[in-house]
Amino acid sequence: MIYFLDDEAGIRNIVVYALDQAGLETLGFDSARNFWDAIRKQPPDLILLDIMLPDDSGLNVLKKLRAASATARTPVMMLTAAGAEFDKVRGLDLGADDYLAKPFGMMELIARVKSLLRRAEAAANPTPPPAPLKEGEYRAGPVKLSARQHKVWINEEQVPLSYKEFETLAYLMKNKGMALTRDQIMDHVWGYDYDGESRTVDVHIRSLRLKLAGCENVVETVRGVGYRVSAE
Repeated sequence: MIYFLDDEAGIRNIVVYALDQAGLETLGFDSARNFWDAIRKQPPDLILLDIMLPDDSGLNVLKKLRAASATARTPVMMLTAAGAEFDKVRGLDLGADDYLAKPFGMMELIARVKSLLRRAEAAANPTPPPAPLKEGEYRAGPVKLSARQHKVWINEEQVPLSYKEFETLAYLMKNKGMALTRDQIMDHVWGYDYDGESRTVDVHIRSLRLKLAGCENVVETVRGVGYRVSAE
């Protein structure tokens, strides 16, 4: 739920309509008194706050929001008059998360609102860090490989690989960040005495990427050289 406090009915109605049409349920308020009554009943997920209000200052409302435990972390976007630099700085100093100068476009407003909501959700539900790797384990993004168990997982779901596919991926992950030539991969995985051609490596890389569906970019092609698992 989004609350929008602005005493200008025209702007308020347009913003509420645009956000509702974007799938973002929004309630508009024309006075700080009505706004606080709603806050006490149900704190919102995000607040749009005009600076100029008939019965209070938007900056004063922001100060009260940040002092109250129920809204201390609620995302707040200030709506300021064009060129009102002092209001922008003051609002950010008081804890506003963003500001938008009037007049503004609805598409920009919706994009910024969605961005603030995503940031708030990420802060409230942080992704837990991956479990520390054990000896013989390697990780590249969501892909984890265990040399001891001879297994590969994507987000803890096991991925069945052939022996050569596993050995190819293991060699790349053990040398994460290094560009390995086809000949190096061929020598390590197939052995120095293998009579096949380096095209065999390309075929196995293609098959490996298919099995790493959604994470195929973990294995990067290095033009004119060979392949690499990114160090990032």
